[in-house]
Amino acid sequence: MDSVDDLGYDSRPAATSGANGSQAITMKQTRRLFLRLAAAAGTLSAGAAAGLAWTREARAQSWNKAGFESKAVGDVLKSLGAANAVESRDIVITAPDIAENGAVVPVEVLSRIPGTESIAIIAEKNPFPLAAVIDLMNGSEPYTYVRIKMGETSNVRALVKAGGSYYTAVKEIKVTIGGCG
Repeated sequence: MDSVDDLGYDSRPAATSGANGSQAITMKQTRRLFLRLAAAAGTLSAGAAAGLAWTREARAQSWNKAGFESKAVGDVLKSLGAANAVESRDIVITAPDIAENGAVVPVEVLSRIPGTESIAIIAEKNPFPLAAVIDLMNGSEPYTYVRIKMGETSNVRALVKAGGSYYTAVKEIKVTIGGCG
């Protein structure tokens, strides 16, 4: 009886433990076990490095569900804690005066207010006015560029949080073809 496999490995027991040799392990079995364990460790390491070890709740905890589900601008401002926002010329909104297609309206917001922490974009006449909230890390440039949908001609409001206070600026954008319906 030949104990060498197709690849040239000896399949006879490499070692035995016990008096009668009942727990024999072949070289092939040892190699397969090692490869399985190495593959599992590699998969776990890659998953942890990619952030898959975090729970869904941990990644989504800062999402303002009430704000994005609000249908009135006052409710959006209240959910953001900005009911008394002050008008500011230090917020620059760059967007087209006339958007030919309301499905894709480019909006840029630049804040010149020191200590800007977040920028929110609100399309006042949309069914759900809150279009975006961007939280800025310390030292990052207080600028954002987004493309929003607009159902009709409306004011687009940029809301900036800086130093615990809220500031706002407004620009009217005329829409020729609505994008929300």
